[in-house]
Amino acid sequence: MALSDIAAGIEVTTEQHDRGIPTVDGTESDLEDRLASRAELLPCSPAAAATVLEAYARGTSIGTVARRADVAPMTAAKTLHRCGEPGISPLGPTARRVVRDWLAGEISRADAVTLTGADETEFALAAYIESHGPVPDLVEAAEAALTPQRDASVAKREALAETMTDATDFV
Repeated sequence: MALSDIAAGIEVTTEQHDRGIPTVDGTESDLEDRLASRAELLPCSPAAAATVLEAYARGTSIGTVARRADVAPMTAAKTLHRCGEPGISPLGPTARRVVRDWLAGEISRADAVTLTGADETEFALAAYIESHGPVPDLVEAAEAALTPQRDASVAKREALAETMTDATDFV
């Protein structure tokens, strides 16, 4: 039995409608406008926060980001934290636990600073991070800005990775 014999009685009774590609884009407004809706929760102006987020997403250091936004490096770090960027704390997990103990009133500040081994600036930032969580609205507003933009050639290479040979294929 050939394929033509199997398909002999099949007929098309309806047409398919091209509905296009559905898209959902929550970034129709610029970053500063999205941040302005919760400006009272930011440690700086929405314009400065937008500058911080956009420059940091491009791989710029926090110190350089702060200079570009004309804010203190501490303010830039606080902004990144409030907008959901992980890894801003200058302390490791054990030292952060000590800061939480100090915030809960279980140990003195002097003991907490000694136990963490942090300087005053690091301790102050860690205390802020432990006492102020990321704000969901700010995280959502900043999400597109903080998502790393891949180079087009990298994206192409990743898409075609299965079709490329590896050096081990020849062994």
